[in-house]
Amino acid sequence: MSAAVGEGITVEKRDAPPERNMKLERWLLNSQPESFHPTLFHFPEEEEQQDVCISDQGPSKAREKRGIPPPPRDVSVNVTAILNSLAKGYDKRIRPNYGGEPVVVGVTLYVLSISSISEVHMDFTVDFYFRQMWKDPRLQFQATDQISTLSVSTDFLRKIWVPDTFFVNEKSSHFHLATTSNEFLRISKDGDILRSIRLTVTAACAMDFRRFPMDSQLCTIEIESYGYSMSDIGYKWARGPTSVGVSSDVQLPQFKVVGYRQRTFEISLLTGNYSRLACEILFVRSMGYYLIQIYIPSSLIVIISWVSFWINRNASSARVPLGITTVLTMTTLMSNTNKELPKISYVKSIDIFLGTCFFFVFAALLEYAAVGYVAKRIDMRKRHLAAMKYLATHRDKAGASLPRPPPPQTCIWMQPPESRLTTMCRSQQPGGTHSSDKDAIQLAKTLTELRAQMGDAHVCAVTPSTIDKYSRIVFPISFISFHAFYWIAYMQLSTLNVEGLTAFENSE
Repeated sequence: MSAAVGEGITVEKRDAPPERNMKLERWLLNSQPESFHPTLFHFPEEEEQQDVCISDQGPSKAREKRGIPPPPRDVSVNVTAILNSLAKGYDKRIRPNYGGEPVVVGVTLYVLSISSISEVHMDFTVDFYFRQMWKDPRLQFQATDQISTLSVSTDFLRKIWVPDTFFVNEKSSHFHLATTSNEFLRISKDGDILRSIRLTVTAACAMDFRRFPMDSQLCTIEIESYGYSMSDIGYKWARGPTSVGVSSDVQLPQFKVVGYRQRTFEISLLTGNYSRLACEILFVRSMGYYLIQIYIPSSLIVIISWVSFWINRNASSARVPLGITTVLTMTTLMSNTNKELPKISYVKSIDIFLGTCFFFVFAALLEYAAVGYVAKRIDMRKRHLAAMKYLATHRDKAGASLPRPPPPQTCIWMQPPESRLTTMCRSQQPGGTHSSDKDAIQLAKTLTELRAQMGDAHVCAVTPSTIDKYSRIVFPISFISFHAFYWIAYMQLSTLNVEGLTAFENSE
């Protein structure tokens, strides 16, 4: 309402505020459905004001009267208090139960991938989860309904004692830091500690290449305490036979993972006896690459060298380059194969095969040299025999044309067709008697010996065509026999020892 006061002045009069209906407000508040909880939208200041307005008996009693659950306690505050109490007075320089029973450290491994196996450096690289479990009574705490295990940041590791575990055959290793350090720490109410970390380790692996490439390699990951002997720390596989696991996705280009084995043993050193764990992984080399790149090409090179047995022996311009080319090709193949392996002194399986192939190729080249030598000797003897026949034919004619008393010695120079210049000397005996009869006898004897040695067209009963004919049969049969003996022998020697081995199951 408004009223005029004086001239030109208007005064507005406001109505009094209505009386607050407290009963209606309580009914509206209590009529909310039971599924709705105001604590889901917690506004402390507004709730306190409502409690004050609704009841004068205090906030907690008002909550109980309205059926509203009490606000949750701040768990993080309790965890912080527990961690602070655990770290207070804790000496991380001393192992648990110092002076008493040794700490038992349980270990599990889960292999994620095996990235490479190097024959030259004799090592392998593996990526795995490494978990250690031990008990520290100093880290026990009072559990609550909401807190029985603490999952805390690994920064807390700097405040507590941890085992000084290391990998005995390690060459190099690194932690994974993307996006943060790949590790976690859990502490139970009884003081049981679980530490898990992801590692990539390159470990040494003593390899034996005597049966390469039909070999199998047993590589190990050895775990041990660096400074604590068995009187302080003992290692064991935490889950028994199932403590080691391998991902079914593990694949390698040249190897197959057959299985793995767990071992526990003691090692004696100058500083004492130490507990050691070993995880052995058995690898078997795949033959596919070596069959395609080495065995089949080298066998074909040997077969190509046999082509010269069917080429005319007079075609030296074809047979010699073919033999030299196959020899050089085998030499190159042998050199490239050994580049992938360390410089070892013993003979490998592939060395025997390539060496035999090289022998066959080189023997094929020598076969042509033998053919050429025999042909040359036969040709020389034919020429010599032709020359002697020519001399025998013209001896009497040459003797009859000489004067009766010839000089003490007469030399006749003759040039038979297709023969070297031949000199025939005759001497005159005292008393004027010629030696023609003796020369005839000697010449006939010489011709008989030459025919016996030559056999008309061979040396030691062997002709060039005979050598080629037998080579076409002997070389293939010998090479096939070598193949059969080689594969049977090495297949028998390549049996695997799978005693105590857990078979690996591939995802495929």
